[in-house]
Amino acid sequence: MGEFVYYVGSSLDGYIAQDGGGLAWLEKFNDVEGLGDLYRDFEQGVGCVVMGGETYEWIRNHHAGEWSYKVPCWVFSRHEHTAPEGADVVIVRGDVAEFAEELRRGAGEKDVYIVGGGDLAGQFLAAGLVDRIVVTYVPVVLGGGVPLFGGRALPNARDFRLVGVSERAGTVELDYRLA
Repeated sequence: MGEFVYYVGSSLDGYIAQDGGGLAWLEKFNDVEGLGDLYRDFEQGVGCVVMGGETYEWIRNHHAGEWSYKVPCWVFSRHEHTAPEGADVVIVRGDVAEFAEELRRGAGEKDVYIVGGGDLAGQFLAAGLVDRIVVTYVPVVLGGGVPLFGGRALPNARDFRLVGVSERAGTVELDYRLA
């Protein structure tokens, strides 16, 4: 059975986007040799993706006319959204724990990719549904924005162990698994 994996890029000070969702600071690292390969390798093991409504709208607005994911997608949102033509997108409302088994079934033997945002990742973490965190830190300090886990306090601390490190052009990818 696959795992719930939060795979994300972060500034050195722990933000995944600027206020308003800006990612230009992160996108300037798209051409770092090997980073794309790491992501493509990860993506091969993904059976479904989950994201929040703001992340979904950001993707739709910044990649108009195309849909990035070939696997089923669940969007957790309180708002109404439309799906791109031919995309397997389900809009849901409710606690992430209520959908855990459905997400596992949707992923099959592969992983559930928690795309973001930080608040949604924090909900999965608080529910005990994050098995692996892969975070790529880039050498940028934002001073504010969208926190890595949405600034959410956890009911219980979660311990992870480092299982991999990759450094490329000042970026560092850290791969953690639940201890």
